Parts: sequence; structure tokens; C-alpha cells
Amino acid sequence: MNLTEQLLVLLAVIATGLLLGRLHLAGLTLGSSGVIFTGLAFGHFGYRIPEGIGLPGLVLFVYCVGLRAGPAFFRSFVRQGRSLAKLAVLLTATGALLTWALARLLALPTDLAAGIFAGAMTSTPALAAVLEKLPSGSQAAVGYGLAYPFGVVGVVLVMELLPRLLRQNLSELGKQLASQEEAGRQIVRMLVEVLNPAVIGKKLSELEVIAEHNCQVPRLLRGNRLLPVSADVTLEAGQHVLVVGHESRVPIIVNLLGRPSEKTDYIMDTERERRQVVATSPNVVGRTLAELKPMHNFGVTISRILRHELEFVPRMRDEIQYGDALVVVGEPDNIEKFAEVAGHRARSFDETDLVSLTAGLIAGVLLGMVSFGFGQESFSLGLAGGPLFVALLLGHFGRIGPVVGHFPRAALMLAMEAGLVCFLADAGVRAGQSLMGVLSQYGLRLSAASLAVVLAPMAVGCLAGRYVLKMNFLEILGGVAGGMTSTPGLAVVTAKTDSEIPVVSYATAYPVALILMTVFAQALVGVLS
Repeated sequence: MNLTEQLLVLLAVIATGLLLGRLHLAGLTLGSSGVIFTGLAFGHFGYRIPEGIGLPGLVLFVYCVGLRAGPAFFRSFVRQGRSLAKLAVLLTATGALLTWALARLLALPTDLAAGIFAGAMTSTPALAAVLEKLPSGSQAAVGYGLAYPFGVVGVVLVMELLPRLLRQNLSELGKQLASQEEAGRQIVRMLVEVLNPAVIGKKLSELEVIAEHNCQVPRLLRGNRLLPVSADVTLEAGQHVLVVGHESRVPIIVNLLGRPSEKTDYIMDTERERRQVVATSPNVVGRTLAELKPMHNFGVTISRILRHELEFVPRMRDEIQYGDALVVVGEPDNIEKFAEVAGHRARSFDETDLVSLTAGLIAGVLLGMVSFGFGQESFSLGLAGGPLFVALLLGHFGRIGPVVGHFPRAALMLAMEAGLVCFLADAGVRAGQSLMGVLSQYGLRLSAASLAVVLAPMAVGCLAGRYVLKMNFLEILGGVAGGMTSTPGLAVVTAKTDSEIPVVSYATAYPVALILMTVFAQALVGVLS
């Protein structure tokens, strides 16, 4: 086949693989991983694609993975994310140890065993790390392709059946936990008539008790219009002011000022606005909403957080991470002040800095080539580890010198997807040449090992989450889905409850598991070789 024909085969593998990934079977899809299955089929029938196409795809893919996970990876090990980070470590470590034991017990080759680990944990970055460490012609992609369906279906079945076996109603549990967590935290408004002699003649800024209860008096009724006021306004008898705050705190401020107003025929001069603000500043990153006190300090509320393509309603103990997209609600001036403190730069977050992308990739490749020696032994991070490590640092800090670690979400996802499909197509076509021979020799053993590596980590994770880490059931389910990097598993849980707890747990555990799987995958290759 000439180069043009090989290029056409590559495009055909990618296109058919992506179409395969869109097919729904019992609500499940393969996504981009469908490319490896079409690659195996094309390779089995003797087709070829351009040599070396997988290498740049691998580098671009793992670099984007690092940028995506970096903002949450290191911070997940501290504060409220520690339990979920420990759960992710436990799940991935259990999967790796069990894979090592089964490889010895069942006499599985190193490449197939490492591929099973990556597939059972549904981790394409782990497969990338394995293939980069193994010599050309390895069959890791075959192991991955066989184990991947077990990983997808296994997690979904556990998330579906476990609540039934334990007789847990996820919907009722979510409501119960929400009522305990958020009792009195709903933001409400109330028009109040000032009557208390103790506050008449005082400035709003002098009434510290209002701020102490995380409430605000942002507007004053003049005529029939509620107009914005400053903290220096002096309260007068008979004034009508708007009190905004948490449902449980507003009555205290109402009693302090006077009584609820009987007026109803009033309008605001502007509607409250909402805006998406991206958090990059240390003024907000790493702080919980309870510490930040957005209503008290800025006069705004944070109604939603978008993180790792997941959107959820934050709790007061939830910590803001670098790169979180915060849906901020409040007056325009207050939102602008908060955006400035949060480090939001609208234009920079809509631009793709290709110079930074190229510089980061070069730094990652150079780091991967460096050999680190320990006595007579030496190792290198390679073309999977080097770019991944550099991207993690850039994602964590946001910027190192002139090199930025943020790219618009759409641009980052496109680059990651492009690198992934090129890498999977190359791996699948090369492994497909000996597909049937491997399956006829090891098929039954590979299937048994795949099933065990899927189920055992989840069993260990659920038990540890319940009895060691003392997590509630929704946190456990979300954390286990994140530790297995299984978005379909999370979807099963979220379909059964309106609670945001599983989503937050998944988003915290996911980046930790994503990165550790690449580390453990490479370690498996080392200890089994």
C-alpha cells in the first residue's frame, strides 16, 4: 500500500471507530475507544496505516490529559478531598496488584496483562503508558480491547445492583443528606421595614451583625423602586430595605431591623444577573465556599460549578479548584468585583495559545528523554510520562513563566480527541495482525482476569469507603465510579438521585485515578518483564 492508501485507511479506521462508539447498547457507548476495535479489525485483515502516526498522537493526548487533570490532581490530596483521593489510590492499587498476581498465576504475558489492567479500569492513558514502555509489536491493545467491555459493563452493573442488594433508595438518601447539609442555606430575599430604635440613625457598615450572619442589605425602597445602596447609607425610621441571605439567617436580621414589610408593589431597577467566572486566583482557589463567604464579602452567590465537564450545585464545604467555571449570581457591579478577585480574564480564556502548547510539548518530550539513575539502575519518564508530568504542573499552577497551562475547553477536548484517535488507530492496527492467535491461546484466561480486575477493586473500595473512610453511600458510589474512571457508572447513579454528592465525589476522585493508572501501568510492565 502506498502512503495515500494508508492515509485513507487511517481515516476509515477513525471514522468507523467513532461511529461504532456512538452506538447505544442498553444505554452504553464505547465513545472514542471504538477506534481501537475497528483498528483491530482492519489490522486483522491486513490493512496498514502510516508508520509513526501513533507517536505524536500519544504525546498530544497525554499532554492534554495532564492539563485537564492538573488543576485538581495535587489539591485532591488535601482537605475535603483526602478521603476521595485515598479511595482512588486504593482502587487503582488494588487493580494493579491483582493484575500482577493473576499474570503470575495464569502465566499471562506482560503485554497482555498490562493491557487487561488498562482495559478493565477503562483507562486509555494507562494503555498509552504501557505501549510506550513495551517494544513495538506488543499485544497490549488486544488485552485492552478484550477487557474494556468488561470494565464498562461491570461498573454499570455494580452501580445498578448494589443499591438494590443493600436496599438503599438513592433518591430518598439524596434528599435526606441534602436536608442535613443544606438546611436553611437557600438564598432568600425579604423586604423589611426599619422600626428598631437601636439601629435608627446608624450606618449599614456599623451593623456588623449583618455581615456576621452572612447577609446583605443591597437595596433601599424609594417610591416604588428598589435602588442599590452603599454600606454608608444611614437607616431611618420607616425605611424599607431589602435583606438577602440564607433562609435560616434572614429572620435574625429582620428582627434586628424591624419587621417584614407589607409593601408588595415595588420593582427593581435591574434584574439580578448571572455570569460564568473561571477561577484562577489564589484568592479563591483552594478555599471552600464557607471560607470564601461570597454573599458576605462580595454580595454574590455561586449557584453552580462546572468541573471536568460535570456541573453541580456546590455545598458550603466544597473547595474551589483551579479552572473551575463558577456560575455567579448577583448585581452586575458585585459580579465584576468578584470576577476580578477570582482572576477571571474573559479574553484569555477564549484564546488558544499555540506557542504555549508547543513549548509545553517540547519540554515534556525533553523531560521524557532524561535518564534518572539509582545505583546501577536507571529509568526515564518516556514520551508518555514526560509530557504528562509537565502538563500536570502547568495545569496545577496555571502558568510557568510565559507558558500557560489553560486552553479553552473546546480546544483542549478537540486536541485530546485528535491525539487519542490517532494513537488508538495505530495501536489497534498493529495489534490486529495477531489478534486471532492471541485470543485462541489466551482468550479464556484473559476474560477471567478481566472480570476479576473489574470487580475486586470496586468491592475493596466500597468496603473501605464505608468502614474505614466513613463516607456516605452516595459519596462511595461517586468515588468508586471516579476511581474506575467510569462516566457510564456515574450516569447510573445520577439517574437515581437529584443529589450532587456523587458528581462532586466523581470529579474529585477521577483525576487522581486517571494519573495513578498511568503510573501503575508502567510499574506493571517493569515488575512483570
